[in-house]
Amino acid sequence: MKRIALLALAATGAIAAQAQPYGRPAYPAPMPAPVAAVQAPTFVDRARVQDVQPQYEVVQVPRQECSSQLVQDAPQPVAGTGSSGIAGTVIGGVAGGILGHQVGRGSGRDVATAAGAVVGAIAGNTIDRNTSQPQQYVQAPPREVQSCRTVMEQQQRVNGYRVTYEYRGNTYTTVMHDQPGQSLPVRVSVTPLEEREYHR
Repeated sequence: MKRIALLALAATGAIAAQAQPYGRPAYPAPMPAPVAAVQAPTFVDRARVQDVQPQYEVVQVPRQECSSQLVQDAPQPVAGTGSSGIAGTVIGGVAGGILGHQVGRGSGRDVATAAGAVVGAIAGNTIDRNTSQPQQYVQAPPREVQSCRTVMEQQQRVNGYRVTYEYRGNTYTTVMHDQPGQSLPVRVSVTPLEEREYHR
């Protein structure tokens, strides 16, 4: 019985040894530490400006446009001159009515009074118009009248500069808000490449 038990134990150990690869440890191998990302270094240099071209945009600008002209007003009557004949009509009517009243008798007196008033008014109006001065008018000098209106005018305005510059034998173009001088600062970034990428 002991011999059979030893044989069974030896067989179990042999099967376990065949299941595990030779030379590999029983515990898992540690993972390599991740490589930290390295930021590409940058520095500032100066590039030579080759050409500068201003860039324009069209804008609408309001503007006041005014004009003047002379206006001649109508002549104005002078106060106190001329007569409309009303005063003579009234005076003549009253005088004629008095005379007609004195001439008439009885019921005919009223008719004579009315007729005398009418005749007197006509005569007084005629006399007043013939004896009064004509109406006088005064002419004012021409006056200047100004009128204005708003018009929209198109104007060109600089909104930037197209700059061509050279750096280490290469030519570049950009648009800048301000006009640069003979050179301008550039930011240069250095990034390493693989040899196979460099020889492409």
